[in-house]
Amino acid sequence: MSLMSPNFLLLSIHHKYASMIFEGAKRVELRRVRPRHLNNGDFLLVYVTSPKQALVGLIEVEKVVEMVPEELWKFVKDKAGITYTEFNKYYENSATGFAIFLKEPSKFNKPIKLEQLRKNWSNFQPPQCYKYLKDGEVSIIESMTHHKVLLVSEKPKYHQTELLLEK
Repeated sequence: MSLMSPNFLLLSIHHKYASMIFEGAKRVELRRVRPRHLNNGDFLLVYVTSPKQALVGLIEVEKVVEMVPEELWKFVKDKAGITYTEFNKYYENSATGFAIFLKEPSKFNKPIKLEQLRKNWSNFQPPQCYKYLKDGEVSIIESMTHHKVLLVSEKPKYHQTELLLEK
């Protein structure tokens, strides 16, 4: 048996959109590719791209929705922080769109700059899109932010048992 914990996804977001998320004006993050193992109760660690280049906060995932872009717009138009024109340009030539509904954005007291991340986390590279974090990497972030990332989770923990199939 093993104890199951929430997944932590390091996500690169443009400064403009990250600001909107932490101000409450953007409650959905749009993606063309679905992070495979991202579900309700999991967490996004937000890395803001240039010029800020810093890890700024943590957000809980409420749910992940997959739809054709035309239908997706109906669900996200008041929550995505972009115009219909921007939405269409982003999903141009995409058969499927994904929306990560966000809840409980929590900004760190002090952003962790790229230089500090690289000093404390060997081989740290900001993800082009996203990166799943291992327990040790989450611990590094906890030590740098003095923010108990794992304690934020309200996701119920459960035990997974392996099924043994007889031939």
